[in-house]
Amino acid sequence: MSALLALIVRDMRLAVRVGGGALMGALFFLIVVVMVPFAIGPDLKLLARIGPAILWLGALLASLLALDRLFATDYEDGSLDLLMTSDMPLELSVAAKAIAHWLTTCLPLVIVAPLLGLMLNIELNAMGVLMLTLAAGTPALTFIGLIGAALSVALRRGGLLLAVLVLPLTVPVLIFGVAAANAAIVGPAPFGPPFTILCALSLASLVLGPIAAAAALRHGLE
Repeated sequence: MSALLALIVRDMRLAVRVGGGALMGALFFLIVVVMVPFAIGPDLKLLARIGPAILWLGALLASLLALDRLFATDYEDGSLDLLMTSDMPLELSVAAKAIAHWLTTCLPLVIVAPLLGLMLNIELNAMGVLMLTLAAGTPALTFIGLIGAALSVALRRGGLLLAVLVLPLTVPVLIFGVAAANAAIVGPAPFGPPFTILCALSLASLVLGPIAAAAALRHGLE
């Protein structure tokens, strides 16, 4: 457990130090939310109706920013070989890296979402539900991206391949995340079913993501 925690803390420090980490993701999130209203016009009712979709799309794109560096830095300096030969199972190691990515990239997006939601004319009483859907769904984005990062780590221009691999797999998360947020904010559909499916997607990716990523690393780096 101490080794797992140490790996999480190490990756969090590296994420903040190299590439901006939380600041870069939050800044990109802000840019997306600010630019979309300029594109669609000053219709406040329309903004309130599509606001959850804008926030979820911004969170999805912002979470992809640092995914291409998830294993690349360790691959370049040889740390990935040490992780693969250490006593800790590789599945736990890659899960620790995914947790660090979520804490440094996705959690700040969940925190700033209410502030950006005000810019989209989303009601104050709906902010808590919006944060809840993002908190429940962004782990799925991270652990699905973990698989793509593992597949593209040893390839040139792996960032482009990562986007091609990951974006189609995140569509169900985006659909049910927006559906749950809209059900709570706009209605009249019930909130429970899409939110339950969203949680199930996160739990399934939490289990399957590290296993698939570890298998991809073993196969790709042999």
